[in-house]
Amino acid sequence: SFTFLGGRNGAGKSALLRIIKGLYPITTGKIFLNGSDVTAKAKHRLREIGLVFQDADAQIVGQSVEKDLRFGLENLSLPLAEQNMRIDEVLSLLGMEAIRHQNPYTLSGGEKRKLAIAGVLVMQPSLILLDEPFANLDYPSVVSTLTLLLDLQKRGHTILLVSHEIEKCLAHADHLL
Repeated sequence: SFTFLGGRNGAGKSALLRIIKGLYPITTGKIFLNGSDVTAKAKHRLREIGLVFQDADAQIVGQSVEKDLRFGLENLSLPLAEQNMRIDEVLSLLGMEAIRHQNPYTLSGGEKRKLAIAGVLVMQPSLILLDEPFANLDYPSVVSTLTLLLDLQKRGHTILLVSHEIEKCLAHADHLL
């Protein structure tokens, strides 16, 4: 599904995403993922839930697009063949093959957003959380990002998108909160 979570600035949308992901402690309530209670399993949530931060630069860690994508896979100690397969798959899916060896800091805002999404996808999470994914993007990059998210949903990904810009997603969301 594609779920939109809206609200005014300062309402706690970003904090909620970080709680769901496992970056902030949960004090009350429960978190279920695919029918299982994962409330007390912060490490499980870190693996199974991908979070794309509002500031794409905050997620860039590699000196090339490929090295950036490989970072998380190496931390999982995945075999090199599995890493290469996942990287190739995600670069192809997002149409990023041509920038594979480019320095991420030379990318446009829209390309950096795509790289942040690619970094989440390569980890194969069950749930993709996006925090203000249209922030600081020009109109063509907004359209490109939204098209990508809708394509990911069609491919079976569950998406929870947080924004205060409801007009960009209203027509596409399955659920509005």
